[in-house]
Amino acid sequence: MKQDLKSMTLAEMQEAFAALGEPKFRAKQVFTWLHRGATCFDEMTNLPGSLRATLAERFPLTMPTVVDRQISKDGTRKYLVEFDDGIRVETVGIPSRNGDRLTVCFSTQAGCPIACAFCATGQEGFARNLTPGEIVDQVLIVQEDMGKRVTNAVGMGQGEPFLNYDNTMAALHILNHKKGLEIGARHISVSTCGILPGLERFSGEPEQFTLAVSLHAARQPIRDLIMPNVARYKLPSLKEALQNYVAKTNRRVTLEYIMIEGVNDAPVDLKALQKFCSNLLCHVNLIPINAIEGSEFQPSSPETINLWLSEI
Repeated sequence: MKQDLKSMTLAEMQEAFAALGEPKFRAKQVFTWLHRGATCFDEMTNLPGSLRATLAERFPLTMPTVVDRQISKDGTRKYLVEFDDGIRVETVGIPSRNGDRLTVCFSTQAGCPIACAFCATGQEGFARNLTPGEIVDQVLIVQEDMGKRVTNAVGMGQGEPFLNYDNTMAALHILNHKKGLEIGARHISVSTCGILPGLERFSGEPEQFTLAVSLHAARQPIRDLIMPNVARYKLPSLKEALQNYVAKTNRRVTLEYIMIEGVNDAPVDLKALQKFCSNLLCHVNLIPINAIEGSEFQPSSPETINLWLSEI
């Protein structure tokens, strides 16, 4: 079975190179090349030709392709990325207004098993987990296409990161590694629907990666209705897990709340959200749902959103 060199940690790569009789510094060179955008071993000009040939035989590289790219007026670029087995995911590059930051929103799974009622990705079903290399490749694609170093990365694309925990964390370590993309840990964020075992593991990670939680409702019946596949993780348990996370890490949690007219934006929902946020170090991000013609879910009115903004 061929090994995926791009998904290896530096330590794993050093072990693989040792098996070839190569010194550790060669693994460091290849690790840096791979995660700075090299697409083939022949581009690694500081390696002997014989080693490049051996690596191409032992560890063939596969590169994703961009099958569609859409550019918004604000400079945001949305990519449809296809891997070698035909699986496709979405990736987004988001430049800041002043141009000093470039954020990549990457996917961790092809499709999503959570199947939130309002999410188009969830309705398409789940295909498979992405490898660490496939996750990192999305960031490299945006960096190459936009011609600018990526400064921030967010696991908020397709999939639930904590249902692909090990691969997601391996990718984050590569993104953060000084011989990888060298993105600061505080500029790397993971967004979860609230998978409690993953939250517990994440709170023990030594790096200062940040956390966002897709809450979307602070009343249990409403959350169960729009996010049925996380119904087993009850809101009191979720809040307790987040309080434990804050206590362990001393880091604030971001709560994502998609506002849907007539579903989760009533006064009682606002009061429930205020109660959920009490005694919790958090920031709430209110997001009007995208208006899609024919969808039963429509965004809350500007008046409702403004009211909530003044009360949160």
